[in-house]
Amino acid sequence: MILFWALAITSCVYHTEEELYPPEPCDTSNVTYNAIVLPILEQNCYECHDSANYQAISNILLEGHENLLVQVTNGKLISAITHDGNASFMPKDRPKLPDCDIAIIKKWVDIGAPDN
Repeated sequence: MILFWALAITSCVYHTEEELYPPEPCDTSNVTYNAIVLPILEQNCYECHDSANYQAISNILLEGHENLLVQVTNGKLISAITHDGNASFMPKDRPKLPDCDIAIIKKWVDIGAPDN
């Protein structure tokens, strides 16, 4: 019986979630507005920030590249999604965006927020 417990205890290995399920790599090498950034915004932001809802809910329009650039230029977009305290945390009343989505949007802003 002692041998059983000794084997059982020594055979247990503790793994973290990251070890068992490593995250997918975050590819920020070819970030474009239309193919990569826009779908993130549509899925997470347009509920309150599209042309149909923004006036009643947020008064901030993110739909359309030119409208989004206003929030990019004033620094509110990155501040809101990174929760740095300089803008309201977005998405409102929901968890922060996944780190990869934030990295993708930051990369797009860093390369000049092109309309591509």
